[in-house]
Amino acid sequence: MAMSLSRLTERTRLMRVALAAAHDGYFVFPLRPNGKAPALHGESRCPGLGVCSAVHQGWEQRASRNPEQIRQWWTARSYNVGISTGPSGLLVIDLDDARGDTPPPQWAGTRGGQDVLARLADAANQPYPGDTYTVATATGGRHLYFRAPADPVLRSTVGKLGWRIDTRGVGGYVVAAGSVRPEGRYQVVQDLPVAPLPQWLVTALTPPPPPEPVERALPAKRASAYVAAIVASETDAVAHATTGTRRNTLLHAANTLGRLVGGGELDEHTARTELLAAAEIHIGHQDFTHVEAVRTVEDGLAWGINHPRRITAHNGPM
Repeated sequence: MAMSLSRLTERTRLMRVALAAAHDGYFVFPLRPNGKAPALHGESRCPGLGVCSAVHQGWEQRASRNPEQIRQWWTARSYNVGISTGPSGLLVIDLDDARGDTPPPQWAGTRGGQDVLARLADAANQPYPGDTYTVATATGGRHLYFRAPADPVLRSTVGKLGWRIDTRGVGGYVVAAGSVRPEGRYQVVQDLPVAPLPQWLVTALTPPPPPEPVERALPAKRASAYVAAIVASETDAVAHATTGTRRNTLLHAANTLGRLVGGGELDEHTARTELLAAAEIHIGHQDFTHVEAVRTVEDGLAWGINHPRRITAHNGPM
């Protein structure tokens, strides 16, 4: 059956959105049609072919500015457009609406992230950082785009600045303007040049220096088994988490394994793979999404890496 003209037109429009973003210097990749989860295969379903023939490449590694690659992706389907913020040199502040939730006492009277950011700016005696390229999200929020500093490296955060404020930096992505979800379309509301991230926000988002690793001495064989047991225990807890506890359980597990990564006891690739594999059973149940799982793992690992734990192995008896 021939493709309808409307579907072909929408696919062409989204391809142009992706090409325009790449022309502006951003690294893009496909998101699921009408959604915001990456459309590229995940590690658990990696075929080991093409760019993944040597090792699995995630969406951040495969994000591209190459017009030929972009045309190849968007010739296949009407994908939404994701912008990988780290490679693109961006730090995007994601301001969510309250969506009917009552703010915590600290933020009483606010209606979401925009109000909270305004209060933070007042407290810092700084203007509201709104003079930059801004996108309205499909659910009533705002994405404020900024040029990320070269140093320090700013990763994505959840709630670090305040209620209903997340950020997307290294390891994160945003849905590009022009993409569509069932709730509506992402639209540019301020077509301004992307401003540098204000210094007061750089300071607020700069992670603290990592503390000295916590050490525990064990014989070499026991140290290896001890790490393996921690991985098994945390991933089992994730796999068996009940409704309402999934995100917190996954975040705690990622914190724990991230500390071992930071201490050099566990490689980051293994930690991420094991956590996402354990969380896979929950995807699609009670609104728990792949995107939420990935972001929770990334946030937890980032925290843990900054709070390293080291298990010192030795060859003598204990």
